Amino acid sequence: MSDLLSKLEAIHIRFVEVGKMITDPEIISNMDRFVKLNKEYRDLESLDEVYKSFKNLLDNLKSAKELLEVETDPEMREMAKMEIDEMEQKRPEMEEEIKMMLIPKDPEDDKNAILELRAGTGGDEACIFVEDIFRMYAMFFKEMGWQYDILNSSEGTVKGLKEISMEVTGAGIYGMLKFESGVHRVQRVPETESQGRVHTSAITVAVLPEAEEVDFELDMNDVRKDTFRASGAGGQHINKTESAIRLTHIPTGVVVECQDGRSQHKNLEKAISVLRSRLYQAELDRIHNERAAQRKTLVSTGDRSAKIRTYNYPQGRITDHRINKTMYNLSSFMNGDIQEMIDSLKMAENAEKLKGQEV
Repeated sequence: MSDLLSKLEAIHIRFVEVGKMITDPEIISNMDRFVKLNKEYRDLESLDEVYKSFKNLLDNLKSAKELLEVETDPEMREMAKMEIDEMEQKRPEMEEEIKMMLIPKDPEDDKNAILELRAGTGGDEACIFVEDIFRMYAMFFKEMGWQYDILNSSEGTVKGLKEISMEVTGAGIYGMLKFESGVHRVQRVPETESQGRVHTSAITVAVLPEAEEVDFELDMNDVRKDTFRASGAGGQHINKTESAIRLTHIPTGVVVECQDGRSQHKNLEKAISVLRSRLYQAELDRIHNERAAQRKTLVSTGDRSAKIRTYNYPQGRITDHRINKTMYNLSSFMNGDIQEMIDSLKMAENAEKLKGQEV
């Protein structure tokens, strides 16, 4: 208990300090510093309120116990006992709430995201599933009030999409979508199957936090730029000029293509954003893997080859293998009703972080 209070007291001191700093004209004139401190102030505000409530509860509890020790009037003693009981019941709830609030927030959570879907094993059926999952996410984004902008896509040989990548913008996107990274497996009878047998196919989903220039400095001297004519759905007007962009990061070999915009300048801008985000993600993965070596994390492994979820059509179920959660609402899930699964994954990660703190 005293440990929690001392943590909150340190936060309160910092909150007061930041409050003074954001009124300092010298800091206001430095926009980057001012924006960061403003964000920190907003993040600490709710913790400071909880600190005041918790300190008030502990002070009142102490006063009531002291009163009980010296009070001789039976009626007053009874009132003090009732107050103590009430506060003792409230305290564990508050402590749990504080512990959850003190879990370090992933600084990437508030960022926009780059979402990439790619067909894996299963040929045409995997391409069809890429399109299905893209539709699922698009419906979820609409529900959340988020916007998405397609950066690159290539069609399957028969139906569906070999791959599609998009930029998703809105509030708290990466924090919501990061759990979707990994291999998504589908079990169903493909449209191309005449015998009615169930096949298993897989696609890969990658979610990257959109890196800003302040997050990752990309040296354009390390990047080779190629232009080419856009292919696929886009109409003849798009194919007359070399508006599509391919960027190759020479030190790492990372290649990014962007061809869904009509202007070369727009495609270049978006390709740079994706390349920066991929390289930033690689750096985050490296840091994450170093930490994971010390403490295994169940939910966000960062391993893109890990099979995370199975969509079984004959049984109408979805199973997330990281938390062993199975839901039997496949139809509504594929129509974008994925919030419950995301919430369960967030809860599992928070429980894990909490355990890590206690250890």
